[in-house]
Amino acid sequence: MTGLFVLLQAFAVVPAFAALNVTIGQNFLGTAFQTNNQSGIPPDVNGAIGPQHFVELLNGSFAAYDRTDPTIVFRESDVDFWFNAGVSLASDQAITDPRIIYDPLSQRWFASMVDFDANATDPTVEANDFLLAFSATSDPTGDWVGFRFRADTTTNHAFADFPTLGVDSNAVYLSGNMFKGGDNNIGPNLVSIPKADLLNTNIGTRTYFGVLDPAVYGWVLQPATCFDATNSGAILSMGNIGSDSDLHSNIFTFRVLGSSQTNATLSTPVNITVSPYFCPDNPDMGFPIFNPTQPDGTMLLEANDPRFSAKVYNVGGVLYGVHNTEFNSRIAIQWYRVNATNGVLLEQGMISDPNLDLFFPSIAASRAGTVVIGCNGSSINTYVSSFAYVGQTVNGTTTFGSPLLLQSGSVSYHGIDELYLSSDPVPESRWGDYSATSLDPVDPTHFWTIQMFPSDQDPDLDFGIWSTQVTELIAAQPLPQLAIAPAGTNVLISWPSSAAGFQLQSNTNLVSAASWMPVSQTLSTNGNVISVLVPESGSQQFFRLIQ
Repeated sequence: MTGLFVLLQAFAVVPAFAALNVTIGQNFLGTAFQTNNQSGIPPDVNGAIGPQHFVELLNGSFAAYDRTDPTIVFRESDVDFWFNAGVSLASDQAITDPRIIYDPLSQRWFASMVDFDANATDPTVEANDFLLAFSATSDPTGDWVGFRFRADTTTNHAFADFPTLGVDSNAVYLSGNMFKGGDNNIGPNLVSIPKADLLNTNIGTRTYFGVLDPAVYGWVLQPATCFDATNSGAILSMGNIGSDSDLHSNIFTFRVLGSSQTNATLSTPVNITVSPYFCPDNPDMGFPIFNPTQPDGTMLLEANDPRFSAKVYNVGGVLYGVHNTEFNSRIAIQWYRVNATNGVLLEQGMISDPNLDLFFPSIAASRAGTVVIGCNGSSINTYVSSFAYVGQTVNGTTTFGSPLLLQSGSVSYHGIDELYLSSDPVPESRWGDYSATSLDPVDPTHFWTIQMFPSDQDPDLDFGIWSTQVTELIAAQPLPQLAIAPAGTNVLISWPSSAAGFQLQSNTNLVSAASWMPVSQTLSTNGNVISVLVPESGSQQFFRLIQ
């Protein structure tokens, strides 16, 4: 091998879960109950990462943290946020259910909430409004432009609860779970607003599709957020969210067609058969309560139902969604990958833990096949804590690693609503109602997630204090390494088969980048190793892998 040298070099990443390195970057405390005028129960934890900030939008609070130094924070109340965006609220109006998204395509932030009558015994008796705003630039601490418009313009005058928000290259989408007084849940609504018109402060071209039949379109519509312009207008929804205590085996998907134009239409929904899921908590329907267990032995923390509570993402034409179910007497997570165009179920799976209830999951994915799920977990031995699961899709199969503990809870949580405000026969503490996980627009190997955790106990009134935890997860992949060994008059060059998409190149002169040429000898694969025999040249030679 005299004179032969090898340059071990690679220039891209190939999905290979076994080689995935996951580390924690920023991991900081966000907002807490009773601090910064924060009084929301539940806070409806929501947030997203942008080019310079992580933005947290809760019931009661808007905060923007510098992504490199989270001690630098811009904060205002949610009411002030909307007032500064041009939306004033009357003294008898309150707002709730925040959502926020950073859109790298337009380099703008989008936020939404709904209003309601704060003095009404039952706010769902009367119609309410959607609140929608976008940032003037990519800086969330700067100016915003806001709108308020009726959530239901039909004669139903229904109330929009649990609003959802989606953004893609063509449009911005809003949906609500519509009520007409009390527990009369009549189905979901849907609004599509051309994004170009919205950014020109024109919402008059929006299309309102009315209150839709949940037997056809599903429950709790989640408009997909898509940042790569591969698809637009996709919606994912549940077949059932708790009208009975049976197992259910379907979800729905459909699309908003012509969403960039006035008078958009809806495609025919696809009813997708999935593995059975269970509605884990619906005491209002008279079914047994199935809530997370805490170290004090109670099960009074609401884990909600199996709706897609967090954002659905469309990545490369694939929808990623996640919700709760029940498995082996524990609350578990069920996730899906669905073809956004034809509704074909590509893959599904369950994440369960024999020792933990896992609840309020949120999901995000990258084009490289990395998938991150953030959630809460608790048990008789574990206070409610913040966790993440990181997975990788290789050849159509997604594999998740072990849970990553991001923040431990400090106490068994019992909210002030359970202790003082609830008149239910079995009082419960509100939790959630969702979490959020997002892909970093600056570096697609970074993900950011935000969850609640119980951080303290009020010393005087004996109720729990919730806080939020924001965590950056770095899911990088080591570059494949070349190996070389003598083989008679040849040399054997080998590398992992996980880098099958790479090309082996050689060069005798590193000064000339144009001198790199593909190795022409035939490659062979044996198990997890790709190799090639190259004749010894007698002069120095360099090799690299490139994709």
